[in-house]
Amino acid sequence: MTTDYPKIDIAPFIDHSLLLPTTTEPQVEKWCEDAYRFNFAAVCIHPSHVKQAAELLHNKKPQVCTVIGFPTGLTTSTVKLYEAQEAVENGATELDLMINLGWLKIGKTEQLHREIATICEETGKPIKVILETSLLTDAEKKVAAEIAMDAGAAFLKTSTGWNGGATVKDVQFLKQLTKERVGIKASGGIRTHQEAIDLIMAGATRLGTSRGIDLLHQRLDTEK
Repeated sequence: MTTDYPKIDIAPFIDHSLLLPTTTEPQVEKWCEDAYRFNFAAVCIHPSHVKQAAELLHNKKPQVCTVIGFPTGLTTSTVKLYEAQEAVENGATELDLMINLGWLKIGKTEQLHREIATICEETGKPIKVILETSLLTDAEKKVAAEIAMDAGAAFLKTSTGWNGGATVKDVQFLKQLTKERVGIKASGGIRTHQEAIDLIMAGATRLGTSRGIDLLHQRLDTEK
């Protein structure tokens, strides 16, 4: 990709993600401190750490984001709804929802729509619907995006990061589909500052990454 872009501060785009299965409370504390220090959009942590993050970021700008049905999307709709409601009760202000790709693959679109719409309505929080674009055809991405937007999603998110990551091509495709009606979160595999810039220029309004600080340092190094 070309590097002839205006200077962009990527920090306000970043969802500072900490989704390893080995995550500890001291790590969550550091992630929250860094999110506030570097002016990131949010921290994104597992549901079991939401209460801690909400306390640490109380009255501070970064949002408290958590994942629902993560990473497979194959828990039941009832379980996802309970998980989402409990997360909100514990202080989550944004939810990244993994959809049931099996339903999408066999055309159970009504069930998929109902699941997303119910969580949107019952929580009243911005929902980022995870499409896992690496596992979908373009036709399936289009159907999933239309269902998610109609059901009330605030963002479409490319990936969990567990099955490949965000690509410029996918972000451009989603931008064409959404026509800026909802945000686009590019997530997974963002390793360089230039990749972050490329994704933003392609249409991403959020970046999900655990490497946010490294990306900022790369920018500073190139400006020396």
